This record gives sequence, structure tokens and C-alpha cells, in this order.
Amino acid sequence: MQRRLVDYLIISLKGLAMGAADAVPGVSGGTIAFISGIYEELISSISNINISLFKTLFKKGFKPFWKALNGNFILALFIGIIISFVSFMKLAKYLLEHHPVLIWSFFFGLIIASIYFVGKQITKWNIKTIVALIIGAIIAYYISELPALGNNHSDYFLFFAGAIAICAMILPGISGSFILIILGAYKTLSNAINDFDIKRLIIFSLGALIGLLSFSHVLKWLFKNYHNVTLALLTGFIFGSLNKVWPWKETLSWYTNSKGIKTPLLQESISPLRFNGDNQLIFAIILMIVGFLTIFTLEKLGSQKQ
Repeated sequence: MQRRLVDYLIISLKGLAMGAADAVPGVSGGTIAFISGIYEELISSISNINISLFKTLFKKGFKPFWKALNGNFILALFIGIIISFVSFMKLAKYLLEHHPVLIWSFFFGLIIASIYFVGKQITKWNIKTIVALIIGAIIAYYISELPALGNNHSDYFLFFAGAIAICAMILPGISGSFILIILGAYKTLSNAINDFDIKRLIIFSLGALIGLLSFSHVLKWLFKNYHNVTLALLTGFIFGSLNKVWPWKETLSWYTNSKGIKTPLLQESISPLRFNGDNQLIFAIILMIVGFLTIFTLEKLGSQKQ
């Protein structure tokens, strides 16, 4: 596929959006990739990384290797993802602590629109796709209801968390950051980024790399052999995740770490009218609409053809 420089800039912008989404617990960068039209190319490109690809590098040289890798696409996308994820994690932490209703409202609108745009790609509805949709929704809802674990600082555990979280990050509707919270690794990774802890960042990255290369082959096979059923399952994932990103929550229990810092452990969704001290309803609705319209913009960019 021939692309111009402006096309790679757009891919990097989509990467920025994916990284920002993955930095927020409850939102999936895979959803952004899906509705912006690059999801299947991303999965296919990652799954092509194998031993034969490196044989091409040693036998034929760098240029054929880079072409077989779809290197320009991967480089442009991952530059955007990494820059956004590292920088936005700090902003997301501030917004989640000080303006949770507003940031969740934006992402709630975003995910509502995503359900439509992902679902409309299913070309044939039958009993299999309906069952897959329901199963996906149940799984995502169940995951969203899991309580978070306490922080775990083990290097081996961080490697394992990276492998699991990256699989969630490339699944629409399943948030990699939320999986890190459930596993008790989100705070550890956030501190490693803030403190520029090279050792822990490398350990997490190696786990993520192994998980990504393994899981991408599974997804590529599913798309090739069960395209509509896979799309239905992923649409269900997104639908089931709505509970997690509902802006108005009531905290039922808290987790207190060794330093006495409290974080929500178990929450339930409530009506905006029951939310104590909420005077941001109008702003929340506006941000939902902005999030909804953002998907239309990304979908338009994704549907453009050369």
C-alpha cells in the first residue's frame, strides 16, 4: 500500500488517540484503532513478526525486511502511542482524581458511538453472531465489576502484568489500564514512568512484547476464519464496558496502601441525581456529545481511501 507523508501523520495522530485511551482505566486503545479503520492492519502487521521475517533481514537485507514488516505503518503508529501514553498518564491521573465525572463523560460518549461503528461492520447477523455479542458483553461487564487488588511490586509479576494488559489493550472494549488496576500493577507502572525507572519499564515492555506477538496470531486467525463472529464478540466487549465508564459512581469500599493513600476499591454506578455535590451535569452532557462526535471524525478519517 502506497502512502504519503500526510497519511503517516494521520496514523501517528490515531496512535496518539490510542495511547491517550489506553492511559485511562476503563477505555481501550483497541476501540480507537477499530473505529479509525486500522485495527485489522495493525493485528496483521504484528502477527507477521516471526522467525521467517528475520531470515528475510539476514538474507535479503533491511529494505525487504522493513517492507514485509509494514515498518512505516508500525513506526508511525507506535510513536504516537508511546508519546501519548507516557504523557497522558500523568494528565489522566490528575483528571481522574479531580474531575472524574467530566473525563468519564467524554469517554462514555466516545464508547456509545463506537458500538455503532464497530457493529455496523458485521455483514451478516445470525444466531452465532448474536450469541457472540451477548458473550462478549457478559465477559466485559464481569471484568468491569472485579475489585482491584493491592499493588504488587515484584519484577516477575510486572512482566506477567505487561503480557496480560497488552492483550487487553488491543481488544476493543477491554481496557489494558483497568486490567493493570485489577492486577495491582497500575500504580507500580505509573510510578516507574514518573520516576523514569528504566529497569521496571524494560521488564514491563518485554512482557508486553511477548504477550502482543502471541495474542496477535490468535486474533489474525479469528478474523480470517470467523470474521463476523469475531466482530460481534468485540462489539459485545465494547457494550459490556459501558458500566465501567459510566461517569457517576458511588464508592462502596476503599483500598489504603502502606503510605495511607486511599483509592477506590469497589464502586457501583448510580443516577446523576443521586451523585452528591454534582453541579457538573451540563458540562458532563456536553463532553458526552463531544466524545460521540469525536468518533465520527475518526471514523471519517478511517474510511478515506487513497
